[in-house]
Amino acid sequence: MLLEAKGELFGKHLVATDGRIGSVRDVYFDDRRWVVRYLEVDAGTGVPGRKVLISPASIKPGGTGDKDMAVTLTREQVRNCPGPDEHMPVSRQFEEAHARYYGYPFYWDGPYLWGSSPHPVSGAPPVTAAPGGPSSVERKHELKEAEEEARASHLRSSDEVIGYRVVATDGAIGHVEDFVVDETNWAIESMIVDTRNWLPGKHVLVPVDAVDKVDWLTREMRLKVARDDVESAPRA
Repeated sequence: MLLEAKGELFGKHLVATDGRIGSVRDVYFDDRRWVVRYLEVDAGTGVPGRKVLISPASIKPGGTGDKDMAVTLTREQVRNCPGPDEHMPVSRQFEEAHARYYGYPFYWDGPYLWGSSPHPVSGAPPVTAAPGGPSSVERKHELKEAEEEARASHLRSSDEVIGYRVVATDGAIGHVEDFVVDETNWAIESMIVDTRNWLPGKHVLVPVDAVDKVDWLTREMRLKVARDDVESAPRA
């Protein structure tokens, strides 16, 4: 199922095994792999005054309804989970503590979108070398490189990026209106671009592989394609 982040995920109520936790108010995505790593939940109902991050690994398969999203956690687990720093982006130290607390594998430790699996999983064993595969020394080297790459990258708030100006190779074309997320693996398939600054009233779907760079200083989403390519993209 494809879901719009702001249009459909924001505002959904997360329901634990023993009651409601709170509502989704943002998602944090990996700006290199284009995948949602956490849902930010306003836990004012279940855990007053707390902002918590919930991994997609906690969401029950097929547990997304029109207004609710079921998770495999208890309210007590959420109440005692490590809290992120108020200053984003989320630190790697927090992510490690978060994964250890819930028993998740590190998503940066392995060859797939979610480390040991193409999909978010809870408590899966780490990737091990198959017979005839990389040696332990090579594996350690790969893991070190993966860890360094992960530390160099940051998670980004979709709520922050929505509104960024979209710039094609031949000029500005509009702004980011929303992101479309595949609920099966939580990958971001495309972004919805509002082109009314150039084509009044038109919203189009631009695949994320068309993105060349996200410029956080100028608040721009820079594309590898021209404005004509954006104009001919499917309507959202």
